[in-house]
Amino acid sequence: MAHLIKIGNSQGIRIPQPLIKQANLQDKEFEIHVVDNGLLITPTKKTRQGWEEQYKSISAAQIEQDFSKTHSNIDHSADLATGEAWEW
Repeated sequence: MAHLIKIGNSQGIRIPQPLIKQANLQDKEFEIHVVDNGLLITPTKKTRQGWEEQYKSISAAQIEQDFSKTHSNIDHSADLATGEAWEW
């Protein structure tokens, strides 16, 4: 069971460790919402969390392969819309 405790001029909620583990709330930041007859405590979702690690794990070869596959259907001709050709 959780308990209210005095923290300075405020109050906090002491949540037992088994509940924290069961809800997977360790080391997280929370949002607290008032609901009918109580509070709803949910961990905040951080945008793009883990993207940097995923990016670092991708090899240069994988990036080149994905780029080539994505751009294989692009017309790389040097013709302008008017039918003229670019001069390089």
